[in-house]
Amino acid sequence: MVEPVGNHYVIARPVYSENAFNEEHEKVHRYHKTFWDHLKLYFSCSSQRVKKIALGLFPVVSWLPAYRFREWILSDIVSGINTGLVAVLQGLAFALLVNVPPSYGLYAAFFPVLVYFIFGTSRHISVGPFPVLSLMVGGVVTRLVPDDSAGIGNSTNTSAIDNERVMVAASVTFLSGVFQLLLGIFQFGFIVIYLSQSLISGFTTAAAIHVLVSQLKFMFQLPVPGFNKPFGIIYTLESVFSQITDTNIADLVTSLIVLLIVFVVKEMNDRYKEKLPTPIPIELLVTVLAALISHFVDFEKKFNVAVVGKLEEGFQAPVAPDVGILQKCIADGFSIAIVGFAVAFSVAKVYSIKHDYPIDGNQDLIAFGLGNIVGGSFKGFASSTALSRSGVQESTGGKTQIAGIVSSVIVLIVILAIGFLLAPLQKSVLASLALGNLKGMLMQFKEVHVLWRKDKYDCVIWVVTFIAAVLLGLDIGLATAVAFQLLTVVIRSQFPSCTVLANVGRSNIYRNRKDYTDIYEPEGVKIFKCSSPIFFANVEFFREKLITAVGFNPLRVLRKRNKALRKIRKMLKKGELQVTPKGLICTASPTYESDEELDNNRIEELDQPTIMTDLPIRINWATDLPPGITVPQVNIHSIILDFSSVSFLDFSAMTVLRKILKEFVRLDIDIYIAGAYEGLLDKLERSAFFDEEIKPSMFFLTIHDAVLHILLKKDIASSPKLKLAEVTLQSSSFITLCLYSIARLQTVLCTAIAVCATLSLFSKR
Repeated sequence: MVEPVGNHYVIARPVYSENAFNEEHEKVHRYHKTFWDHLKLYFSCSSQRVKKIALGLFPVVSWLPAYRFREWILSDIVSGINTGLVAVLQGLAFALLVNVPPSYGLYAAFFPVLVYFIFGTSRHISVGPFPVLSLMVGGVVTRLVPDDSAGIGNSTNTSAIDNERVMVAASVTFLSGVFQLLLGIFQFGFIVIYLSQSLISGFTTAAAIHVLVSQLKFMFQLPVPGFNKPFGIIYTLESVFSQITDTNIADLVTSLIVLLIVFVVKEMNDRYKEKLPTPIPIELLVTVLAALISHFVDFEKKFNVAVVGKLEEGFQAPVAPDVGILQKCIADGFSIAIVGFAVAFSVAKVYSIKHDYPIDGNQDLIAFGLGNIVGGSFKGFASSTALSRSGVQESTGGKTQIAGIVSSVIVLIVILAIGFLLAPLQKSVLASLALGNLKGMLMQFKEVHVLWRKDKYDCVIWVVTFIAAVLLGLDIGLATAVAFQLLTVVIRSQFPSCTVLANVGRSNIYRNRKDYTDIYEPEGVKIFKCSSPIFFANVEFFREKLITAVGFNPLRVLRKRNKALRKIRKMLKKGELQVTPKGLICTASPTYESDEELDNNRIEELDQPTIMTDLPIRINWATDLPPGITVPQVNIHSIILDFSSVSFLDFSAMTVLRKILKEFVRLDIDIYIAGAYEGLLDKLERSAFFDEEIKPSMFFLTIHDAVLHILLKKDIASSPKLKLAEVTLQSSSFITLCLYSIARLQTVLCTAIAVCATLSLFSKR
């Protein structure tokens, strides 16, 4: 019963152990579904389940009939046109990262959008090429199809290399789609939780550095080969700077001017986004202007610049992936699948929270998987979503994926009709446009300082991920980063925070005794807290910290006591000890035994409980013992283990914990466990954890319940340091009923006293 008095509350209830609470309140033993139950449910079939699966597999069926045509159609059309123009330019630019002809970037910007419209759950993300994924695919392409080392460079040889690279890019994209589809079907969308925000941020920042370095060859127009191996970025820079004198000045000047204009206008778009009706489409304006200037000035002939050239018109027939290529890039396909989904889902989650609608990670995995399978079949490369392109779609008024369909129509028009207009466009312009989209990722360097102040572990993960991805490459770097991140989790759980608690403010609140001055520690009681699950990797650390907290090793003390009892029996038998009213008196010269004798002389017998039934007197270990017999003093009688932060125990931990508890119990130290998670008691009973020494009655609801129980048991309830408003001890149903009545009476009395005190206080005022 709770009685509020001002900003205080008075609680009257019995002191509850776990068993007493469960008995009094009639705990229901629920049936917990097994793995087979979940499996049967998953494969069960009914009309309602079929309908639910169909609606889940085709989300478009749910939202399209509810589409507000008059309210949303104009916004979606405007948003789709803007997004489509950006998608065209990014598709052409990111194709350079994949090392394939630019026209294939348009396929990557077209097919995945159509698939996501049907199967995706986010309304605002723009599906298509993403620089990080493009660079990862490009790494596989350059590894399997390196540059022409013979230096032949004729059109036939170049065309053959391009065709091989397109096939590699399409095959690895198809494979990544298969991985995503399988992960979605088997409900493995949770796998992205192993890529923390710090890891993704560090990885994408490193990818931005790789993108920057990879585009230098187009900005300088230098024949730089691809180095897809550890420290490849250093080899690339070395190759660039060794040929720096061969730079095409026209390409360099053009790319710098374009880059400057794009950065300035993008900054204006960010700064004045509230005042601008729509962001300035600077990429489109720059591309049109650069293509016109290049065409009329004839840059290709006058300055020998590299241009996009004739784009493929229309679509090519779908092709099956090359099995030989698939076998060589299984690891790459999996890493591309995971990174692509992690980035897309994080962006989708931002917009779902902002606009208050649900998204399904597993369904999005299926959508991206099918999108990459279809895109790869039509010789596109891996797709995800770019934050900048999704930002355009959302900020220009996009309401649903109808905007995505409109954007794909724009891409379709370029593929079928007006692609030839981009033929004179310099590749250095596309490289500058690709770099212009890196601002957001490069600005993530600012997170390092913030992370260092907030969480040093996350900061170290960011730095290690960045360095590993930059130096070792994106594929090996990602694997290294994930392994290091999991290692930090193991370290944090293997060495958890363990503290000794004390009562604060003479209340039912217990905190770290080092953090407060107004504390009370019951005499002879230690309250120990472990803030972590206890399992095979940290149970020994838990044991060491507990021994340090109590100030002695229970096993060593137990062995000392058994050794002392053995010696006492021997001396009594020889008549060297006499029993007197004052205790044992030694009548002979004492002999001493070394610790080595203690540790090696029938150790198994010394680990058993101390038995004194055959002695004429009960030994009091706290008093002086006969000369020659030394046993460490134990100044505590009770230990409370706070398990409120322990979320699980594995079998190894239960075995070691049982051994530790037995060691303390055999020293006549009472052990109590408070705040254990629901189900632990049942789990321990099923594991045969309890016996004559370790009993279920040691479990209490809270630390305060255990403390009050100890104080009553040790008959020190009158201690002036702790006010005990009500203390009851349940031992039978009759006693429980009587004490509950007393508790109710105490509640009334406490309330009356509180009211009187309040009236007295007001009367004085």
